[in-house]
Amino acid sequence: MSPGLLSAGLGSVPAAQTYLDISQGNRVFDSLYDGELPARVGGGICGPGYSAAVVERAESAPADIVPGLLAATLRRVGEGCAVRSVEVQELPALVDGLRGDDLLIAIERAPPGTNEALAIGVAGDGFSGNLTSDSTRTDGYVLTTDIGPTVLERVGVGAPSAMSGQAIRGEGTVDVASIEALGERMAVISERRGPAIGVSLLVWLAVFGLAALVGSGRVARMAVRLLALSVVYLPLLLLAGAALEPSRESEQLLVMFGAPLLAALTLLVLGGYRALAVASGLVVFVYALDVIVGSPLTSLSLLGPNPGLGVRFYGIGNELEALLAVLVVAGTGAALAGFRPALASRRCALAFAVTGLLAALVFASGRFGADVGAAIVMPIGAAAAAYKVATPWRHAALAFMLTAFFAFVGFIAVIDLLTGANAHLTRSVLDAGGLGDLADVAQRRLQLSAHSFTRPIVLVFLPLVLGLVALAAWRRDVLRSWLHDAPALRAGLLGALASTVAGTLANDSGALVLEVGSAYLLVFAGFAWAEGTARSSTLRSS
Repeated sequence: MSPGLLSAGLGSVPAAQTYLDISQGNRVFDSLYDGELPARVGGGICGPGYSAAVVERAESAPADIVPGLLAATLRRVGEGCAVRSVEVQELPALVDGLRGDDLLIAIERAPPGTNEALAIGVAGDGFSGNLTSDSTRTDGYVLTTDIGPTVLERVGVGAPSAMSGQAIRGEGTVDVASIEALGERMAVISERRGPAIGVSLLVWLAVFGLAALVGSGRVARMAVRLLALSVVYLPLLLLAGAALEPSRESEQLLVMFGAPLLAALTLLVLGGYRALAVASGLVVFVYALDVIVGSPLTSLSLLGPNPGLGVRFYGIGNELEALLAVLVVAGTGAALAGFRPALASRRCALAFAVTGLLAALVFASGRFGADVGAAIVMPIGAAAAAYKVATPWRHAALAFMLTAFFAFVGFIAVIDLLTGANAHLTRSVLDAGGLGDLADVAQRRLQLSAHSFTRPIVLVFLPLVLGLVALAAWRRDVLRSWLHDAPALRAGLLGALASTVAGTLANDSGALVLEVGSAYLLVFAGFAWAEGTARSSTLRSS
């Protein structure tokens, strides 16, 4: 058998929902249905007889969901399928009994209420190596919604448009060890985020914050710079953790001490805004390179899209989109302020436009980062920064960026179509059956975004974020004074703010984008404070 792991559902779902998703070839988050899954489901993977309550629940979701679609499609062409409950030791005999185009799909019994991946094996003519599909582009990992198209392809029938999955195939050679390693890594991503990211941030805040409070002005400024650069380098150390696959304690130590060490070395070698620019550029470059070469490290890092949740399996997720947008736009401003402070405003505007569009091309293209939001937030941020700095050519800069934005989105769509990338943009927008389907896409994203603001952790940090926003608006004259000698960085921060606002409105996890983007804006503002007050102190001394 070709082995692999099967995503059991979106988040934690009961076993009945896992089998229901297989039967309908499509799935959405439970929060998008108007109620819980009824106790009496009926039907089955190969049965059309689902209860009226299940059908009504499916119709309430903003998506084209048809319980029992697989069985109904097979019945229309005179084909069928059967489901049996067997023990593992019975599988060899079943495989030996396959004839012709017979297809055997063995799925581990779904546990109720978990999002752990299930074991899956497929046997039949044409299957060899580890399982994969275009839905995941991950060696050894497929989705419940991929099973329906796989069965239909076997009998020579195209999958209905209501099925969102892609046919499963076997590639390469069987490598059980790599599948087990993949499952183990996905299983620990969620539980390690708090210790590795949250605890590290708290330690940095405690150490550097205490130094800033009790130390002299010079010490305080150095502590703030180190804190800011440590946070900027955080995603880079998380990517290293995905490559090294260390234990929980080792990964926590790698992040906690590795990021400050890189921050100190960068300040020692460069200093000033150059250090901030190089740190931002290095993080963006490494992630861009990782997604371009098709590495799985980004998706398996602690700040990646977390494929174990069943949502996104390659490219970047919303967390990375939010911070990378700030690093791209504000980092460009830091580079201009540190390396080319006397550059003409028109060339500064061009620099923002080029870096914003290039970054969006990498992180939004279906062949690479595959994040639709990046096609929106990065060009918007670059446009806002270019408009701010392009005095007196602001209107021309705005017109250019608006034109470039729409041309750019169309360009990415064409690339996806020509290369067969079949990314989120083409599947959710370009392949929509009409305005009704587009409206469903928009409704799903808005509902999920609104739901994201109700999570407990968001309710804890959201007041803090809003308080900081209000404080920044109230004391904006002070912010201007810090950035008086760095107009390019001031434009970059304005552009990064525009990216964060756009990402909050455009993504289905708006609260998370708002928090991450605001945190990185605060990091850049803190670094600007250290540089601005240092210059003021030097002027007073002279």
